[in-house]
Amino acid sequence: MSAYHTTTSKMRTVHVTSIKTETPTIKTFTFNDKLCSNADPGQFIMIWIPGVDEIPMSLSTLNPRKNQAAVTIERIGEATNTLHKMTVGDIIGVRGPFGNNYTTTKARKVMIAGGGTGLASLAPLTEKLTKEKNEITLLIGAKTKTQLLFHTRISKLLSKAQGQLTVATEDGSLGHKGLITTQAQKLLTQDNKFNMVYTCGPEKMMQKMFLLTQKLHVPLEASLERFMRCAIGICGTCVIGKYRVCQDGPVFSSKQLREVSHEFGHWRLGFDGRKTTI
Repeated sequence: MSAYHTTTSKMRTVHVTSIKTETPTIKTFTFNDKLCSNADPGQFIMIWIPGVDEIPMSLSTLNPRKNQAAVTIERIGEATNTLHKMTVGDIIGVRGPFGNNYTTTKARKVMIAGGGTGLASLAPLTEKLTKEKNEITLLIGAKTKTQLLFHTRISKLLSKAQGQLTVATEDGSLGHKGLITTQAQKLLTQDNKFNMVYTCGPEKMMQKMFLLTQKLHVPLEASLERFMRCAIGICGTCVIGKYRVCQDGPVFSSKQLREVSHEFGHWRLGFDGRKTTI
């Protein structure tokens, strides 16, 4: 294990410096930590909630100039419920950053497709891609407009970069009615000049994006979510095929996803080690 990896794996305690309510069930928690703020888009950290649990979370804000980072968390269980009850000044533990990141290259035409809290890892990626002068088409989706994450943040960013934003909600309360995969298919079919597609969100959504890009021969990178206990490749709860998501991911290429296509979008290991249908 490298010295850098040993340093990132060490638990640090930080104070929550700000909390922003994004939707009725999602909040963003900001804190100061040099290692986290210098992470690359797509990497994740382990958040320790004292007396409760330790859970993996994507970094949704990266501000190395201010040593500032943030995680955006949906309230879905005991650990996240406890986090949502925290106030500014409360202490959490952080380990990381862990895993790999999205790959980026200047002067490219890219599509970004995010659903739900998948926008957490895609927001800093979008910021990086705009700085590198990429031509961006971004699709964001949710069940309803009140659950749409980072709409204002992304709209402002893309308006400055002259990017294209497409919104889809399942109930039609904002943007197109239906799934963002439907809009992605239309755009990819109309224009086959995309150099890369990035996606993060519900795994069934990402599976559809993978199958679509495979058919059209467009490279894709997807950020996968799995149960994680250690984040350093020991516990095995995050295994998909021959890969460990915490070490080999969380970002996977089209080639890697083809190797695990029998599993991706179909099932994952639960906390008890049993296969759970996705």
